[in-house]
Amino acid sequence: MRKKSIYKMPTIDINSDLYPTRGKSADITDRKSPVIFSDPKSLAGHEARQLRDFEQNGFLILKNAFSETELSEVRKELEKLKESTAENNFVYEKNSHNLRSIFGIHYLSPFFSNLCKDKRISNIVKNILGSDLYIHQSRVNFKPGLEGKPFFWHSDFETWHAEDGMPDTRCLSASVFLNENNEFNGPLMVLKGSHKYFLSCAGETPDDHYLKSLKEQEFGTPSKEQLMYISKRCEIVSIKAPAGSVLLFDCNLIHGSGGNLSPYPRSNLFFVYNALSNKLCDPFAARQPRPEFIATRENMQVLDLS
Repeated sequence: MRKKSIYKMPTIDINSDLYPTRGKSADITDRKSPVIFSDPKSLAGHEARQLRDFEQNGFLILKNAFSETELSEVRKELEKLKESTAENNFVYEKNSHNLRSIFGIHYLSPFFSNLCKDKRISNIVKNILGSDLYIHQSRVNFKPGLEGKPFFWHSDFETWHAEDGMPDTRCLSASVFLNENNEFNGPLMVLKGSHKYFLSCAGETPDDHYLKSLKEQEFGTPSKEQLMYISKRCEIVSIKAPAGSVLLFDCNLIHGSGGNLSPYPRSNLFFVYNALSNKLCDPFAARQPRPEFIATRENMQVLDLS
């Protein structure tokens, strides 16, 4: 039985710009909001340890959460999506027609709409965010063997705040590993603990920036000076885990990945869970919001996680 306690969540004014960015300078400030948004005293044992690890590190690895049989079904569904007519949701590599990402997979496919509600993921997400939730963004990133390209260091929240109008950091991503992620195939790297800082980025957001940034991001990436400063305080961790594992990570965690130099593929699903109280407003540093398939704004559906 869960313990009862009196717990009051800190009040955050989401009507103001808590995290200014895309100005003339690149700065580093402390995070203004909590990492864990539920009552930490209401949990015990393994669940409490998971929340403590996530609060401290900014990420949590659930190894072997899904079986190979389940992953086989996921891969079959992805092959169907590749044949779909939703070309606007497809992102190709900068200098080739190699598929880099498919966005909006949770509304392109009932299969993925159900997968994002799976209790192996959603129970922990609810404990962390402590709120009614909806999917802000979903996608699959492909890194084929010998061809997969890198993703430079960045905070997802900086982009979602600047270009989508996400007010606060009450949001996280869940990544399902469709292949083993190892030291050879361009695994995700994170700066452990960097979610407790906010790295604002210099430079005005160009119109329709997403058309280029989803292939290779230029605006909204930290400066070399910021990365040097943070890397002296936050250990770089390479996220290596078997196929079927799930990585949960805070929306403000600095992360990136190198290219895939191995002959083996590395593809991961991503479901981004946002608190309903943190729904999008006007972009904080862009003239126009990004399209619905990248950032859910109008077709927001509260997830039934009962």
